Amino acid sequence: MFLKCSTRWQDGKEHRSWAIVESRRVSRCVVQRHVLYLREINDSQRAAWQKSIAVFDEAQGQARQCALFPADHAPATGDPTAVQVRLDHLQLSRPRTWGACWLGDELWRELQLDTFFAPRLGCSREGTDWEKVLRVLTLYRLLSPGSEWRLHRHWFGTTALADLLGVDERLAQDDTLYRGLDDLLAHQDALFAHLRGRWSDLFGAKFDVLLST
Repeated sequence: MFLKCSTRWQDGKEHRSWAIVESRRVSRCVVQRHVLYLREINDSQRAAWQKSIAVFDEAQGQARQCALFPADHAPATGDPTAVQVRLDHLQLSRPRTWGACWLGDELWRELQLDTFFAPRLGCSREGTDWEKVLRVLTLYRLLSPGSEWRLHRHWFGTTALADLLGVDERLAQDDTLYRGLDDLLAHQDALFAHLRGRWSDLFGAKFDVLLST
């Protein structure tokens, strides 16, 4: 079993659709059978499907592909790679934005803003990590600018930030988000100096005068 990609052009844009395909040897030829058509899926969904059609072989210590069969089709007896599933009951539930959030989080780490803010903002007595609160606020303004109320009521739950940062929905409570902005002004000059240093380190930038707003 593997994922097969088909490419087509429509209205000047490239569209990639995916399908779960099974390879079978018939006589001297290998034929492919489409088990399930997935249409267009994002990178996180593709990774999830690849994981779903692989099983871990404890004897060899690595993952290998397994064969999927519909419930009304019996697999070969004794085939350890065969798994019966009800294909007509497969569905996608709670889709969330992952790629943009992952990239934004990588940029945050590349700029070393996590190590800059963590010791300065600290944690509350209740365990709130204020650096992560600020990270969520920053990524929100980068990816989908809006109000803190919208972040709390809608946006955070439609993203994979909870999994990426190892937090839960309590981090995105509206009162927590507002409090997360209170202590930033005191670190403005230090933040500018830090970003200037990262800019110089990452891109070898040299300057005599640097204007900022």
